[in-house]
Amino acid sequence: MTILRDFDTICGVSTQIGESGISIIRISGEDALMILFKLFRDKKFESIDKMNSYHIKYGYIVDLEGGDVIDEVLVSFMRSPKSYTCEDVVEINCHGGIIASDRVLKEVIKGGARLADNGEFTKRAFLNGRIDLSQAEAIQDIILSKTNLSMESALNQSLGSINGDIKFLREKILSLIAHIEAAVDFPEDDIEEITAEKVLEGLDDIISRVEDLIESYDFGKVVRDGIKVSIIGKPNVGKSSLLNVLLNEDRAIVTNIPGTTRDSIEEYLNINGLLIKIIDTAGIRETKDAIEKIGVDVTRKKIDESDLVLLVLDSTEGMTEDDHDILNQIDLKKHILVFNKCDLLSEPTKDEKDAVYISAKTGQGIDDLKNLIYSLFLNKDITMKDVSITNKRHQDVLIRALIQLKSASVTLNDKYSIDLVSIDLINAWEILGEIIGETLREDFIDEIFSKFCLGK
Repeated sequence: MTILRDFDTICGVSTQIGESGISIIRISGEDALMILFKLFRDKKFESIDKMNSYHIKYGYIVDLEGGDVIDEVLVSFMRSPKSYTCEDVVEINCHGGIIASDRVLKEVIKGGARLADNGEFTKRAFLNGRIDLSQAEAIQDIILSKTNLSMESALNQSLGSINGDIKFLREKILSLIAHIEAAVDFPEDDIEEITAEKVLEGLDDIISRVEDLIESYDFGKVVRDGIKVSIIGKPNVGKSSLLNVLLNEDRAIVTNIPGTTRDSIEEYLNINGLLIKIIDTAGIRETKDAIEKIGVDVTRKKIDESDLVLLVLDSTEGMTEDDHDILNQIDLKKHILVFNKCDLLSEPTKDEKDAVYISAKTGQGIDDLKNLIYSLFLNKDITMKDVSITNKRHQDVLIRALIQLKSASVTLNDKYSIDLVSIDLINAWEILGEIIGETLREDFIDEIFSKFCLGK
């Protein structure tokens, strides 16, 4: 059952601040409609009792003090509990732009509303029982999505995919606890031993499912956040040209002078829904130029931070001693050898295994390179049903719960008294509740919502 809490009425701009066609001012709380009645004017809006839920009215927002028209607007009303926050919600659609939305917002505040904190509308939806905490976090992920794949994953989770998994696991744990309590309350010669065997069997299934969820984070993180890819190599092998052809624009300066790139250039690329932060770095070589040396040091730092390294080589030279030195530095990193300038060879040799042969000038082999990058991190047959955990907080909670579950398993296998297992199982049940917000402390909840944008 939905429980409405006693909150003051809040307001905020729910659309992007700046030049736009419209801005939406959202008001939520028991005084939302009364505040609108103070500000809104049209020929038929004589009483708040005549404002029907889920209807739009056309009219004007006026100055509370002088009654002057501030803006021409459309207003809508959603009555509690059938609204985003489960409270009375009013939305004022005014003209876009900083001045128009700011003037309307100021009048709303004068009318009795308080400016909402970051994420406070969604926080109220959570506290009023419309969504759980994992769904609230997914809503923020929807807003921050940069690819269709990450958007689809976030949307799936906002509809309760994680909620279902966690509630299922907690119900299974409660069932095991009930079996244990029954064995303790009604002791017989062989009941405890039989119960221990059944509990251990059920516990193994729960542990397996939790481990699967934890492992799914590696894939989920890629879907949600994408990957970092550094383009490295000697000077003048075509690193900046490769960046430009991948982005399909002239983002980096390209010359025949070695050492042109002194600092790293970072851009985003979308390959079939995989978000890639691609970094063009300074050429790696020994140099006495102080500025170029700083660039080389930055390159080495970017390599350490990367999920994948593209080592660009000159096809006309083949693998040189300097190239081998660079390869040795990245040997432990996931990497691809990219032989550039293939267009300069009549018959390019392809001696290196798992290497990609391209021409940044003509575009030859670029699609092969993109496909290889994608396949190293995602499977083309993947669906959002395979995406379970994308949030690091959720993974950390699952790991803590797994520790308690394995402790319970050890206790059962070592033939200790079965009632001792209940302690670990209750701890695991409570820890899992943190994911959906049923057992999480209020200060942690406040911290989570503080990362949301204003107006959401």
